Amino acid sequence: VQLVESGGGSVQAGGSLRLSCVGDDYPITTYCMAWFRRAPGHELEAVAAIDHDARTSYADFVQGRFTISKDEAKNTMYLQMTSLKPEDTAMYYCASDRRFWCGGGWDSTGAYDYWGHGTEVTVSS
Repeated sequence: VQLVESGGGSVQAGGSLRLSCVGDDYPITTYCMAWFRRAPGHELEAVAAIDHDARTSYADFVQGRFTISKDEAKNTMYLQMTSLKPEDTAMYYCASDRRFWCGGGWDSTGAYDYWGHGTEVTVSS
C-alpha cells in the first residue's frame, strides 16, 4: 500500500495550504484516514482524522483552522489549512488503516498500518 502526500510548501503566517493524500491501488476513502505531523525536534502528533462515514476528529491545537475532507471519486483525502502559524511548520503525513471507523484511538500512531512519506510545510513569521 502506498500513500502519497502533496501540497506542502512555504507560506507566510496567516496563509493557507491544502494538502492531499492519494492511495495508490488502495481505497483510502473507504477506511479511517488521518493526518499527523512532526515538527523539528518534536514527536509525531495527530492532526485530524476522517472515517468511512465522514465523521471527523481534530486535535485541540487545530482550533477550527484546519478541515479534513475526502473525495471518494478521486480516492483522495485533503487537509485544508488556514490561518497558518509558524508553529505549524512540520512534515505532514497521511496515515490509514483497514478499519472503517477511527474510534477514540484515532490520534494514536500505533492505530495505523499505512503511512505516506510526508509533505513539508513551512510557515514563516
